[in-house]
Amino acid sequence: MKVGVLTSGGDSPGMNAAIRAIVRFGVLHDCQIVGIHGGYQGILDKEYEELSSRTVAHLIHRGGTCLTTGRSEEFKTEEGLRRAAELLDSIDVDGLVAIGGDGTMRGLYHLQEHWGGRAVGLPGTIDNDVYGTDYSIGFDTAVNNALDAIDKIRDTAESYSRVFLVEVMGRHAGAIALHVGIASGASAILLPETPTDLDKIAARIIEGRKAGKSSSIVIVAEGDEAGNASAIGEKLSERIGERCRVSVLGYIQRGGNPTRMDRILASRLGARAIECLKAGIDGVMLGEIDGEIAETPFKETWTKEKKLDQWMLELIAPLST
Repeated sequence: MKVGVLTSGGDSPGMNAAIRAIVRFGVLHDCQIVGIHGGYQGILDKEYEELSSRTVAHLIHRGGTCLTTGRSEEFKTEEGLRRAAELLDSIDVDGLVAIGGDGTMRGLYHLQEHWGGRAVGLPGTIDNDVYGTDYSIGFDTAVNNALDAIDKIRDTAESYSRVFLVEVMGRHAGAIALHVGIASGASAILLPETPTDLDKIAARIIEGRKAGKSSSIVIVAEGDEAGNASAIGEKLSERIGERCRVSVLGYIQRGGNPTRMDRILASRLGARAIECLKAGIDGVMLGEIDGEIAETPFKETWTKEKKLDQWMLELIAPLST
């Protein structure tokens, strides 16, 4: 069996571990593995490379993706999809594994409307916003990267008795902000999924000052409806009567060595992808739910909403006092 593998959309730590597992488990099960560089555009540009167990050595600990990634406007068109199907057939690819977010799953879904091969997706996105898995590959590392930076920012916040707003990634989903905020002991957590009351947050900071709290950390998901951290910082400064400092973590959250959790999750899902393709199971994204590997039809990964843990949301207020 000939299996293609690609990474699409934003990179996430653990993608390399998934590629490594796909290659090594695939070779063990008599598969020929073809790496496709540059995401879906790599199919159209014929950026192919045969992968062996040796070519993925010393890869499990590296962030990013050795296959590189990207987004393809051409692949979104009917003509592009038909051409991709023809090109995969021309090199005798029987199955395809794509690692990425919901856009990647949409790509596989629409590709299968034109291509007769088997397709399996793996959730690789730091946002952890794909339905069908408790955690996506890269999320745990992103949270730990952000947490490490916030712990350092707190040193300065406490030294100067300041209020800091720290912006983390999450244009449409607040999973990173929620986990980082609770883990860092933030005074407030601003999420796209919940309404933001700046007057209430300001009152909490002022009350904390009166109670002897010397500094405050406010975590802001970049997609919060009240604005980004800079805009919110200006509004909050007016309300509390002192200038809030702002730190935008940006792409630092997506880089670095993947954590143990991301390496193991990626390895499990990568190996299972080969088992599925060999068994004739396709048209699904593989994820982990309650510790077990789950199969979710492609369409459900973006048509069903992945909601934040309600109990964790309820913990924000009592833990931030």
